[in-house]
Amino acid sequence: MGAELPALLSALIAHLGPVTRVGLDTAAREGLPTRILVDDRVVHIGSFPVGDDTVLITRGDRDIFSFLVVPPDAAPDAARTAMAQAVRADNISQAEQILIDTGSGRGSSG
Repeated sequence: MGAELPALLSALIAHLGPVTRVGLDTAAREGLPTRILVDDRVVHIGSFPVGDDTVLITRGDRDIFSFLVVPPDAAPDAARTAMAQAVRADNISQAEQILIDTGSGRGSSG
């Protein structure tokens, strides 16, 4: 996650505006600094019990966005299905369950 995080944050900042905090699962946070500089802005990195498949992004003081992380080895069709399910207004499934249901999980062959 450390190598991808600056590019991910740059892309999110382009769409959301300034990002102040990133929340990662404790295991994903391991080895990362507590803050990084992205586009000349400090972004704080914290750990939360969110699961490896979720990233929390805070914009400003109160806007919090929850993102599903689809593993890079997921089949494209399964990844699209997982993303479509994650954004449905009636979705109540946790990220891990979405990846299981769609065959997009880690080590999944699609």
